[in-house]
Amino acid sequence: MKLTILWNEQTDYAREVRDWKRDYIADTGSDAIIDLDPETVAGERFAALYDILQYPAVVVTDDDGRLMNIWKGTPMPQIDEVSYFANK
Repeated sequence: MKLTILWNEQTDYAREVRDWKRDYIADTGSDAIIDLDPETVAGERFAALYDILQYPAVVVTDDDGRLMNIWKGTPMPQIDEVSYFANK
């Protein structure tokens, strides 16, 4: 599984994302989080692929890129909910 967060450091929600990532790593022991900026080419493609128009977005996909679950906007999702899908 892959856990990707689509977000931008220069936004009002950046601190919430940084805090969530810190807590996720502390709670799960996994730091395998992919960060993508929606203002980059890769981020734009990722957002278009999964129809993401609201940020931050937490996306869990399987190894083949099939969507397992997605959470858009704030507040950030519950860590146990994300880890359930990320550890399937």
